Amino acid sequence: MVNVNKVLFIFIKIYQTANSFFNRLPTESSLQIPRQIRYQSKDHRRKLKSRDRREREKERSSMADSDAERPLRKISTAFKELAATVNSPSPEVPVAQFSHACSLVSPLFGCLGIAFKFAEMDYVAKVNDLARASSSVSTLLVMVDKDIEANCVRKAGSHTRNLLRVKRGLDMVRVLFEQIIASEGDNSLKDPASKSYAQVFAPHHGWAIRKAVSVGMYALPTRAHLLKMLNEDEAAAKIEMQSYVNASAPVITYLDNLFLSKQLGIDW
Repeated sequence: MVNVNKVLFIFIKIYQTANSFFNRLPTESSLQIPRQIRYQSKDHRRKLKSRDRREREKERSSMADSDAERPLRKISTAFKELAATVNSPSPEVPVAQFSHACSLVSPLFGCLGIAFKFAEMDYVAKVNDLARASSSVSTLLVMVDKDIEANCVRKAGSHTRNLLRVKRGLDMVRVLFEQIIASEGDNSLKDPASKSYAQVFAPHHGWAIRKAVSVGMYALPTRAHLLKMLNEDEAAAKIEMQSYVNASAPVITYLDNLFLSKQLGIDW
């Protein structure tokens, strides 16, 4: 017959032995990383993520700033869009779009120094006038028609007169870029600038202004200095200049045709 007390005694001994063994095993909490270390680790990871995020934002900002400081790229893009507008089946050029694209060209005159200081001041003033007009006039065609109706086309300060002067500025830059591209390898800008001035502006200037420009040609920046101011290397500048030449040609033709279609002429 089984001794119940003896069996119970053995069972209790086994339970005590097992319980003592398991109590000596490391607990879950003792296996975990100390709280301070865990918090430090989490904080470190947060700092790393924050640093990575700042670096990515800085990189994106740097790329945006780089584009903003490359005026040739902005000019060529704006005039490609204008060219698409004037080449459409029924071209209606918004004054706002046109004046904005033209405003991007303004810094180029400043880069050319004293020789084109007069052109910079005149060009900027007239582009600003067109920009102000854009708040009340929708398209270039409407703007010209309004001046015709008001009989003020040739009066100083009229939008149409200012449009003609701005058109000449765009044409001068187009010829200048053509000459710079053609004179690759020559570090002097005197010949390209002289030819572009003689072709576009000189026929409309008196002797005094032509003489002042001629003297100013000796103060032109070098080709290398111009590219540095424009934040471009030779290869990239050539691409953007050619892009402007191609895109501005139909825009200038459109403006010429606008004046001629209204029997206004373009040589005044």
